Amino acid sequence: MKVTEVPAIAGAYLFEPTPYADERGFFCRTFDADVIRSVGLDPDAFVQHSVSRSFLGVLRGLHLRSGAGEAKLVRCSSGRVFDVVVDLRPGSPTYLNRASFELSGETQVSVYVPAGCAHGFQALTGTADVSYRIDRPHDPAEDVTIAYDDPDLAIPWPLPAASVSKRDREAPSLAEVLRHGGR
Repeated sequence: MKVTEVPAIAGAYLFEPTPYADERGFFCRTFDADVIRSVGLDPDAFVQHSVSRSFLGVLRGLHLRSGAGEAKLVRCSSGRVFDVVVDLRPGSPTYLNRASFELSGETQVSVYVPAGCAHGFQALTGTADVSYRIDRPHDPAEDVTIAYDDPDLAIPWPLPAASVSKRDREAPSLAEVLRHGGR
């Protein structure tokens, strides 16, 4: 498994597995505790594993958690997504930077999203399944959402938003969230 730092987001990493393919399909390891440790992360810190299924054009995000935040290891297990990370950690050298990636079931690449960064994605295929390993139990009282279409972020979503949750549709701008201390 190859590990690459994400230059635009301090502390973010891409984990690229090595698939073994043959006429049956492929096999690859998508999580390796030793590889996680090699970049200074604690593999035992992940306490929940969740999955979402989205359809073509569905947009989810931008989401983060207030308080201690929430680190995530995100992977598209089937289909393809346009994935976005925004650094909202005031002390970070990459504060307010954003990075985007195409994650797919073909490559099984995972992106590590540090606590304090917002995350979102858009499905690029008919069906896209996204798996999340999360480092602390979910507390809805700490959920923070930022407008996916905030002009200050100018995220180049590749498709028109086919479907967006009420929460994401009504999300405040980044400036409003920052004014209220991440809430």
